[in-house]
Amino acid sequence: MRKLVVQQWTTVDNVAAEPDGGMSFVAVRPFALSEDVAFNESALRFLDTVDTMIVGARTYAMAKDYWPYAEDQGAYGEKLNRLDKFVASTRLRDAPWGSFPPATVTADAVATVRELKRQDGKDLWLWGSLTLMRSMFEAGMVDEVQIRVCPTSRGAGTRVFVDRREMRVLEATTFDNGVVLLRYAIDHERA
Repeated sequence: MRKLVVQQWTTVDNVAAEPDGGMSFVAVRPFALSEDVAFNESALRFLDTVDTMIVGARTYAMAKDYWPYAEDQGAYGEKLNRLDKFVASTRLRDAPWGSFPPATVTADAVATVRELKRQDGKDLWLWGSLTLMRSMFEAGMVDEVQIRVCPTSRGAGTRVFVDRREMRVLEATTFDNGVVLLRYAIDHERA
């Protein structure tokens, strides 16, 4: 069965979105331009494990005008843009993605993820989208959490976790650019 992997960028104090909704703490240069080869390779390896990206409506709105045209992102951008995409929204009717196939809009993201997990394919990637992430946790859909911790703090903002979650460490990797990749498996027995 396919896994749902949640990926978040955070500060060391667990902030995933600043009070204005921004993410200025993600100071990593575009993957194609970063001098941190190990970081770039890690990001590309991750994209090779997924074939579907799931986002909420706000994350889609922030991404749709940049990522389909992000030639500065090199192979990472190419791989990201070629993924199947789903946007969780009750308001959107369509979700164009530049010249790439549009995303599929789903009003019931939990049911969609449940069905996608039953199908053959690579893993599913929930990118950002904190509200959607929380609903997936509540439905027991999340199998793995990947957090990319940036070497800074904000003191205020929206935190990734505001409740109790039991997890098992899969990986902790530091990169020369200061980012730390933390991977956790969700312990469904104790959740």
